[in-house]
Amino acid sequence: MMSQTSLESKLEALQCHFTWDLDPSRSELFRLRDQLEDIGTEEGNSWLGHVYNLRGYVQYKLGFAEDAQSLFNKAAEAFCQTRRADTDEGPWLVVNYGNLAWLHHHLGEQAKCQAYLSKVDALMNKYPPPSQDELHPEIYAEKAWTLMKFSTDKKRLAADYFQRAIRMQPDMVEWKTSHVLVLYNISTSVYTGLDADILEKMRIAKEEDPENLYIAVCYLEQNAKTMMKEEVEDEARELAQKILKNPVSSYSGLKTLLWVYFEYVSVDEAIDLAEKALRRHPDVRFLKSCVALLYKWMITSRGSFPNQSMIDRAIRLHEELIPLYPQSSLVKKIDLANIYAKSNHSQAKAEQIYQELLESDLEPADKQMVYNRFANYLYFDRRDRPGSIQYHKMAAEIPYKSNFGENSIKVLGKIKDTFRKRADELEEFLENLQEP
Repeated sequence: MMSQTSLESKLEALQCHFTWDLDPSRSELFRLRDQLEDIGTEEGNSWLGHVYNLRGYVQYKLGFAEDAQSLFNKAAEAFCQTRRADTDEGPWLVVNYGNLAWLHHHLGEQAKCQAYLSKVDALMNKYPPPSQDELHPEIYAEKAWTLMKFSTDKKRLAADYFQRAIRMQPDMVEWKTSHVLVLYNISTSVYTGLDADILEKMRIAKEEDPENLYIAVCYLEQNAKTMMKEEVEDEARELAQKILKNPVSSYSGLKTLLWVYFEYVSVDEAIDLAEKALRRHPDVRFLKSCVALLYKWMITSRGSFPNQSMIDRAIRLHEELIPLYPQSSLVKKIDLANIYAKSNHSQAKAEQIYQELLESDLEPADKQMVYNRFANYLYFDRRDRPGSIQYHKMAAEIPYKSNFGENSIKVLGKIKDTFRKRADELEEFLENLQEP
């Protein structure tokens, strides 16, 4: 048996989820768990092993070690199926064995931990990386796929790791597609818009990976504003038919396609498509979330005049949806409150939801979001400007960088420039804000 110090240094040197500085908060873990479950487990998904590995890590961090072990074992099985190699073991299992070594270490099962460390050593000797200062492309790819599920900074790292993996193993089409998708995610998350280079990469990925409807829908969504309306409609309808035939997954492309229908085709056709998908799979919570989101867009978008039956349908969908995401429904609760606010007979329920959220014990990022959304609700639905300013200030004071905090700072800046009575006070407040 190796010494405790030697064991711990070997564990720290592993490339796996336990050593990648992921460090998600508890609320992020719950959200991530639900997102990963919504991807689905259909055979043929080339990322299924990676999905199970990350799910296992999330379950461990949430305190469910037994579930974690089961998911890590499923990851190994999935890799064997998707890689279709002559051997059951390959470099794609290095991260998985590393996770299992860490798990058994945390469970106090040191013999099993050392057995997995030996398996990692054997794989690393059999499949060495191209050079000492680089990782094996399979490890780069899994690390990249994992990091793209986290913050924008981690997504940038993911893009770099995908690039390295592709340079070493250029025949892996799914790596190329995911590399393009992470570039797309970075650009859309920071509102910089897509440059011509990323659009061209998306076009190539769409051609090289024709079975991947998600990239096809994202590409259509980015090009729709410059296409002829008839072209958008034809392509959207063709994609809708294909998506409805495929297994249900959050990577099916349906959510983005509904946005394309809503923005560029017609609201009525968007409703028909969403409700048709839900009728086919009434028990799939992800589909219900897509339909609920579509109704939210219709009711809360600027210049919309929804009728009461549409509002009632949206309320019913959200009320059914929230229990299906018991630990990650904060955004859905806020959406429901804002829909209640538009109803002829549910305004008091909107206030009740917001008060419950304001009194609940939330992490700083979630608290900032609630303050910002409540401030906007007070201004637009309650016509309470002083109250709105107060909550925008509370959101801005939380030293966390997010779109919600930035929105509150922007709103306060506009009020400062247009509302003389509060100008000096707000100018001093904004100058003294702590940097996130």
